[in-house]
Amino acid sequence: MTQACRRIIHVDMDAFYASVEQRDDPALRARPVAVGSAGRRGVVAAASYEARRFGVRSAMPSVIALRKCPDLVFVPPRFEVYRAVSAQVHAIFSRFTNLIQPLSLDEAYLDVTQPLLPYPSATAIATAIRDMIHAETGLTASAGVSYNKFLAKLASDYRKPNGQFVITPAMGADFVASLPVGSFHGIGPATAARMNALGIRTGLDLRGQSLSRLLRHFGKAAGFYHGIARGIDERPVEVNRPRRSVGAEKTFDTDIHDWLAAQASIRDLALKVWGRCQARDLTGMTVTVKVKYNDFRQIVRGRTGPDVVRDDADLEQRAGGLFAPCFPPPRGIRLMGITVSGLKAAGGVPAPQQLALFG
Repeated sequence: MTQACRRIIHVDMDAFYASVEQRDDPALRARPVAVGSAGRRGVVAAASYEARRFGVRSAMPSVIALRKCPDLVFVPPRFEVYRAVSAQVHAIFSRFTNLIQPLSLDEAYLDVTQPLLPYPSATAIATAIRDMIHAETGLTASAGVSYNKFLAKLASDYRKPNGQFVITPAMGADFVASLPVGSFHGIGPATAARMNALGIRTGLDLRGQSLSRLLRHFGKAAGFYHGIARGIDERPVEVNRPRRSVGAEKTFDTDIHDWLAAQASIRDLALKVWGRCQARDLTGMTVTVKVKYNDFRQIVRGRTGPDVVRDDADLEQRAGGLFAPCFPPPRGIRLMGITVSGLKAAGGVPAPQQLALFG
């Protein structure tokens, strides 16, 4: 099947975490809301559209968010609720296609080239999905429809919130040409800056580069960049993407310096990570730890054992052995994290190629 024959939809929930909180608490509606912690070390996990008008964005330190919007209301995250809503949304997707690639808690690609229901077009399917999401969850979603994943994602951003846009094969190359490369999914801020330094500022500029020049400057990503500049993206919707790791991190309100405080956090993190492993019936061979200091420098240490992690106590012991050489620390520690990788099913066989629910 050529990519021009594909019908791809990218669905993106609108300000998902914040919208769930506004739905469940009428007092928060029409107010600037941030999901996260207002503490000195807090970070915004998500912001409502009312907050975004003040420049509040996800991953922004809470103190900066409050400076931008003094009336900002912080609410703690309720991930179990967000996952439950995601499951509802996923069930709606499944009525239309089995080819679903979740990207995160709030977005997914759908290949509706051969839909399960007799809708006349991908556009009609996207409209029906958005209507069902609103009717069944009380939330809104935006959708992009196109002939490949790259353009479908661009399209879903084009009419947010609660909008929908279609990029046809005849529109693809010209649509890309007019956009700054920094707005392209798959080109991060650092890569965009490198492109800008080379005189590549728009999709049209990118299209003007030879593949050999892109290879010199961007290596193996050059082929992808060369294609998207022409509206070409051959990547399929990947249903069975295996989970590569399970982890958790903790940012401290106050820097920690002593081993006793660290041990308590290691215990909490090990319990959390092992709980997530159990929920997915997974274990792993490799344990990795991360330490971030108060100057934002960080170190990462990992070790692969001869056997899989057996339980939370085993995980705590392995992680503790990796953290111990970091103490006493050269400066205050603001974050610690533990990750389990080299995943296998808990019974000892390789982890199944499973369709991940959002999150």
